[in-house]
Amino acid sequence: MTFIRSLFLMLWLWGSVLIVGTLGAPYVFMSPLGGARVMEVWAKVMRFGAKWIAGITYEVRGLEHLPDGPIMIAAKHQSVLDTIIPTLFTNMPVYVLKQELLNLPIFGWYCRKAGLIAIDRSGHMSALKAMVAQAKERFEQGRPLIIFPEGTRQMIGADPDYKPGVAAIYMLLGVPCVPLALNTGTSWPAKGFMRYPGKVVFEFLPVIPPGLKRGPFMEMLESRIEEGSQALLDEHYEKISLQEASRKKQNDGGDGGGGGGGAGPVQSNDAPKPPAKQDQGGEAEFDWKAYGDRARESNGIRDGDFDGFDGGGGDGGGGGGGD
Repeated sequence: MTFIRSLFLMLWLWGSVLIVGTLGAPYVFMSPLGGARVMEVWAKVMRFGAKWIAGITYEVRGLEHLPDGPIMIAAKHQSVLDTIIPTLFTNMPVYVLKQELLNLPIFGWYCRKAGLIAIDRSGHMSALKAMVAQAKERFEQGRPLIIFPEGTRQMIGADPDYKPGVAAIYMLLGVPCVPLALNTGTSWPAKGFMRYPGKVVFEFLPVIPPGLKRGPFMEMLESRIEEGSQALLDEHYEKISLQEASRKKQNDGGDGGGGGGGAGPVQSNDAPKPPAKQDQGGEAEFDWKAYGDRARESNGIRDGDFDGFDGGGGDGGGGGGGD
């Protein structure tokens, strides 16, 4: 069943790009922000499909950490969802993405018309300055910048790989940076075809003020995002463990004699579970590194597949078909 749902969700993704993109094309020429508005509609269509086809829902936390005025949001990148769902709870966000995505049919055209910013990897400092100039123009429209410091989607358990380009952008822009932790890889992994039901969480963390030097900024950014994302993963798998224990108790008869008592929670995510290991205190804890290695191996993925991107550009929503 999970495979069938995953297949239908992929068809929904590309079908919605075609239908929404075609129907929305006239609006692009009617309004300067028409492209961004059409992408908002597409994000809502994807939210509907993710929920009713694959059972994927989402929760947003920490909105109180978003300051007024221009901001740069630096997010963990585990999933295609990272480039879709934030469109629904931020004001026409401007994603920094890889230039290759502009070549995708329909989607690439909308990326241009929506004012998203693509980085040319070979352009070095000239490309960086051009990106900063574009970002400042978008700030004048009241739109936040979203960047992925690791540059590409990472499997759960992969070692952090934060690129120095994000610090250069932060220093050149001179605006607050809001870290964004998430656990989207639990339902829509970075690699592979399968999609799993469950609630994913996006959590804005305390703002990093402008003016920090490269070293302190990178250290603060990475620690906040990684610790925040790890906490969300711990919360997710603790919930799964409790659901499984409750279900097992019901199957074994429990207090209600064969499960006839009050209904407990049911399993909401059949994704591979992380292996457990023993800590020094004797209590079991999740071995995230082993989980990541096993997940990559099960999908036929090598470590070399995670090529970095110095500019911090995301893979984009259209990249979902190429997992």
